Amino acid sequence: MPIYCYEPVHATCGCEHCREGFEIAQRLDEPRLEACPHCGGAVRKVVAAAAVGRSQAKLDDRAKAAGFSKLKRIGKGEYEKQY
Repeated sequence: MPIYCYEPVHATCGCEHCREGFEIAQRLDEPRLEACPHCGGAVRKVVAAAAVGRSQAKLDDRAKAAGFSKLKRIGKGEYEKQY
């Protein structure tokens, strides 16, 4: 079941539950929430970045330890080797 993020429509309104935003697990076929389940204040669904489970720094460290190189784009068609 996916987890969706919601925040209050008006930043100054809402209860302790929704004021800073909240996450809720919902089935795909469920309609999006239009009100906070605690206070009934208007909320909107927000797009959140997907969590992949590992930070980019850890992935870079593992790649470096395995002997891979990382290239950084410095211009059109130009790259610089990071490690």
